[in-house]
Amino acid sequence: MALILPFRGQVPQIAPDAFIADNATIIGDVVIGPGASVWFGCVLRGDTNFIRVGSRTNIQDGTVIHVARAEESPGQGSGVTIGDNVLIGHMAMIHACTIGTGALIGMTACILDEAVVEDGAMVAAGGLVSPRKIVKSGELWAGRPAKLVRQMSPEERLYLTSGVDHYCELAQEYRAQQTKSR
Repeated sequence: MALILPFRGQVPQIAPDAFIADNATIIGDVVIGPGASVWFGCVLRGDTNFIRVGSRTNIQDGTVIHVARAEESPGQGSGVTIGDNVLIGHMAMIHACTIGTGALIGMTACILDEAVVEDGAMVAAGGLVSPRKIVKSGELWAGRPAKLVRQMSPEERLYLTSGVDHYCELAQEYRAQQTKSR
């Protein structure tokens, strides 16, 4: 069973049809939307601020999502807001930022405090988005620190949609298997 822990009176709220891997850890003020998936070894720690994960969003293996206390990071970026239909690759670090609907965050990417990845934007594998940077809709950013590489092609944007569909189907298959084994 996944480790689902309340903290300071905040109990994680997880949609009934979300897939949460057995070794994921979810703590505190966390809301996970319908059809979302949190894969093996992920940690979502909403202890000193909130985490919101949209519907059909998938958070792949080993990803860590954490927040910043308001007094450490003034402004609106202290919690984490992740839109619908987002793909977050393996071992990403998501910290006190906003990720828009339909975005893709590549494997081992790091998105830092008060950064914004807008709807339909992409951060390549290994990219590091510095605090308060804005990755605009349709842009592909890469590097450490990440910088604009180019606008994404229509084919790349279509790939984001098909990737979401694939992970939603896979998550439901895992969820069914998980239910059978309990």
